[in-house]
Amino acid sequence: MDLTKAATRPAGAPAAEAHIRASDADRDRIAAILREALAEGRLDPEEHAERIDTVYRAKTLGELEPVVRDLPAAGGRPQPGAGAAATASGAGAPPPDQNLVAIFSAASRKGRWHVPARINAVAIFGSVEIDLTEAVFPQQQVEITVTSLFGSVEIRVPENVTLRSSGSGILGAFEIDTHEAEDGDAPQIQVNGYAVLGSVEARPKRGALISDLRDRMWENHRELRRQLRDEHRERHREWHERLRLERQERRDRFRGRFDGGR
Repeated sequence: MDLTKAATRPAGAPAAEAHIRASDADRDRIAAILREALAEGRLDPEEHAERIDTVYRAKTLGELEPVVRDLPAAGGRPQPGAGAAATASGAGAPPPDQNLVAIFSAASRKGRWHVPARINAVAIFGSVEIDLTEAVFPQQQVEITVTSLFGSVEIRVPENVTLRSSGSGILGAFEIDTHEAEDGDAPQIQVNGYAVLGSVEARPKRGALISDLRDRMWENHRELRRQLRDEHRERHREWHERLRLERQERRDRFRGRFDGGR
């Protein structure tokens, strides 16, 4: 018996299933469990970001299981093809992957559109433009994989989303203005890939906000202002009450001295 292999095998995952290739639906389901754990306070934002990164790099079901093993929502191990039937149902199916290819040409995606979980952009002696500032995000996690060979890829996102990167430039520029959104429910956009003698650029577009997050942000600001105003009024009332008592005490002392001198 090979004890080394048995020790490294994920608990509860049979060897045959542990080595099955994970599907996009499997990764999205595990990401949903992590998102729920973040909302419940079981994970802090840093732990959530690390685990999400592991999820979308996972190749097999055996790599996915440890990510949610200590979370109550994990239930059981990821099942091969568990999300396939759900995504094939039609109405609730997520948008398919978006591929933008520009070879000695230009390709763009902009305006009001439903962003899929994965976008692949290839620019070879061409240019690709991806504008997410007016887009709808059916899911929180969006991965954009870019390849720029003597070309350019330009990505614009709303200001109130999370933007991360793990790409590189080889005799080229790979410039991502990384940003962490204040709202934990904001979309998270991960830009991966490389630029060879080309350029990749991703940054927020000034003034562009996802409306529901913007409304929630303003509501939070209004609530904070209300709290500060109430605290100010309470402090002002306490100050006046303290001042009144001090004045009353001084009057009482003065009257005591006056009455005692007669």
